[in-house]
Amino acid sequence: MRRVRLFLVVAATGGVLLLAALGSAALLLYTGVYDVSATRQHWQPVYSTLAYAMQRSVKHRARDIEEPPLADPLRLLRGAACFQAKCVQCHGAPGVSQGDVGKSLQPLPGPLVDARQHWRPRELYWLVRNGLKMTGMPAWQYRLKDDEIWDVVAFMQHLPELNASQYGQWQRDARAMRGSATCGRSSATPAPGQAPDARRGRQALHQHACTSCHQIPGVTGAPALVGPPLDALGRRVLIAGTLDNTPQNLVRWIMHTQQVKPGTAMPELDVPLQDARDMAAYLSTLH
Repeated sequence: MRRVRLFLVVAATGGVLLLAALGSAALLLYTGVYDVSATRQHWQPVYSTLAYAMQRSVKHRARDIEEPPLADPLRLLRGAACFQAKCVQCHGAPGVSQGDVGKSLQPLPGPLVDARQHWRPRELYWLVRNGLKMTGMPAWQYRLKDDEIWDVVAFMQHLPELNASQYGQWQRDARAMRGSATCGRSSATPAPGQAPDARRGRQALHQHACTSCHQIPGVTGAPALVGPPLDALGRRVLIAGTLDNTPQNLVRWIMHTQQVKPGTAMPELDVPLQDARDMAAYLSTLH
């Protein structure tokens, strides 16, 4: 009986403490006491908890990724060019400061000169490819080709060995090699030829900023009232009052809005063909 009573006391005490914690958290949220401004960091326990959860999540999800050879000099030069074009504005480089946006983000994106000390190449690949929610770190799989992501990872392995002068020389060599070529996917990138994937299309709708203007069922985001909601798009007769609602026309509209309807408020977002096909596949399921 003593054990039973002790168990009941412990359980009741734990329940009361849990309810008190939940009530305190609810009160904290409701009263607006917690400061969400970008001028104040998270409380250290919050920051430490989120950082630990992030580290464990990345290591778990990257554990089975196969790493390609990363020492090829051409790969390093391509990675240097991509790093300068896509990473420096937030993370800086040897002798190069972060841009104003990078210095203003919370949590602050740190320098990558020591990244290889904390992350394996496959983990860096996962981080670059998938991004980190609520940090400002984008999922670069929607902006860079997969080989380019590995190029960046390869260059990050070499970054700790460079001083400011050497980093500058790498950039000059990279520009000489690439000429006018750019780093990143675009609507001109050939489609890989895979079938449209509605699941991936739902992700692409968010990654290409469609949810900043449109409410889209099944795609999480803040309420958006700039553009029309896209619910029941699959049942509509016309797209934007102009095109017959077919998968091909929906892809055309996503990629070339200004060609289809000159002067429309919807901008062209340089969506690659495969992403447009995936997005159209998801939107067509909305009935």
